[in-house]
Formats: sequence, structure tokens, C-alpha cells
Amino acid sequence: MLDIAVQTENREKHVRPSEEDLAGLVRRIGADGDRFLILQRIPDLPDVFAQVWHAEGGRYQVEHRAGAPELHVGTELDDPGRVAAVLAAWARGEDDWDAGLAWENLGFAPAPEAPELPAEIRADLEERVREQLRCGYADRERLTRIAQEEVFSPEEYPVSREQASALVDRLWLERVEEMAGWEGTTDPERITAAFAALGSAGIVAREHFTCCRTCGTSEIGAEEGADHARGFVFFHYQCTEGAASGGPLYLLYGGFDRSPDTTAAVGGEVAEALRGQGLTVDWDGDPGQAIRVTGLDWRKRLTG
Repeated sequence: MLDIAVQTENREKHVRPSEEDLAGLVRRIGADGDRFLILQRIPDLPDVFAQVWHAEGGRYQVEHRAGAPELHVGTELDDPGRVAAVLAAWARGEDDWDAGLAWENLGFAPAPEAPELPAEIRADLEERVREQLRCGYADRERLTRIAQEEVFSPEEYPVSREQASALVDRLWLERVEEMAGWEGTTDPERITAAFAALGSAGIVAREHFTCCRTCGTSEIGAEEGADHARGFVFFHYQCTEGAASGGPLYLLYGGFDRSPDTTAAVGGEVAEALRGQGLTVDWDGDPGQAIRVTGLDWRKRLTG
């Protein structure tokens, strides 16, 4: 697997694709609404990316940026196999991945410096962004929207996109540096592994799913009948925030037939899957009670 996330023009996101999957995406692009790919490292680094555009006539415009707009360069290729090989070498971080190609600087101007925010405004924005960084599910684009739109109203205090982006990038890189000291499998990764196993066993399992219990219970119903699913388990944004703040993680679950017996059976499978990953579960088998995962060390690695 390659440690990248690939975004398509039609809003698909492919996390840690194989080289074969990446090559397939390169060969696929070219139709209206599906002409380009953007590749970001995991964890995402501000202003570091590669991308490819499949233009009419079979030409591929391959570009990459190495940290600033003025370092944005591009080249043209006509062989999708060569394009895929170049992008895979970039994804692996090979020292000479860009050798042998005629790169041209695309002439982007340096980004203007964002005006400084007042100290009290900056403090409130930082608190909210750091909270979401601890949760670990938001990408930089989402965090920028939060900083610009969700902490202060434009009437209360207007925050420009440039100001929000600069603040988010600084805090994001702080978190990436902190993550570099993490070793081994983290508790959120154990939850992800348990949820993957549950999904394979016919239980729809969703992390950080919707804003609240009401919305989650409503929207998870759309999965009924998908791949012969018998039931579901999820935790919503507020559950994530509680776990990231040091509390237990509350899991909501049920059977799609809405019977207490199925709900209890699904709860039992969820608890067993979590315990199988070495997590501590507090649940007495009562289908009317949420499952609690306790004693968590919530270190969710960012992807972006």
C-alpha cells in the first residue's frame, strides 16, 4: 500500500491504494467530470502534493508542489503507465523519483502573508481546532472551514480563509510532529480493526458518523439490506469528542429487524470484536444500554 490519499474530480477518495489501484485510476481518468487526480501524503502536509490532469488528445499534465506556490512545477507525458510509475515513485518518497523528466516551473506567485489575528480570537480558534485534531477525523480543508465559519459568525468577527488556513496549517504540523513519536498500534486503530471485522461479518460499522445520536440512527437505516447486513454499530461526533477528551467511547448499535434479541446479539458481537483487539468494554448485555469502551489512550493518527 502507498501512504497517500487520492482525490478524484468526482469526489472519490482512495486512502492507501496499492500501486495497481493507482495505475488503474490513472488509466481511468479522462471522461467529463473525471479528468484529474490529486495525491496527498499521509499525513497530509500543507502545500505538498502531486496531481495529474488527462487532457484531450491523450496527454497527461503531471504536476507537483514541494511546500510553496513558487515551487509548483509540471511536465507532460503521453503514457499512462509512465504517469503511474512516476506518481508511485513520488508516493514512496524515492530520492530520484523526478529524474529524467522535463519539469517546468508553472509561475505561481508566493502566497501573501495572512493578517495577524487578535490574541483572544486566535486563542478561541486554536482551542476548537486542537479539539478536532485530537479527534483525528477532520482534514485540513474541514478544519479551515471550522476555523473560518463555525467558531465566530462573520458578523461577530470575520475570519478570512487565508487567516484560517494559516492557523490550521501551523497546528496541523504541530500535531504531525507529535505523531512522529507515537509507536505501535493506537487504540483508535484497534477500533478501526474491530469495525472492519464487524463489517465483514454483516454488521454495518461507522466511525465518527453524523453529528448526533438522532441523525446517526436515522441515517444508518439507509444501510439496511446492504450486503445482507443484520445490524449496525456507530459512534457520532460528540462520542468522538468525549473519547478524545479522556472519557469513554459510547457506541450505539442495533439490529435492522428492530428486535431486542437481534440488538442484544449485535451488541455481543461488537463487544467481542472490541475485546479481541485488546480493548476494555463496559456492557452487561442489556440491549437498551450503549456499549462503552473505557481506558482509551485516544491517539488518532491524521490522514488528511
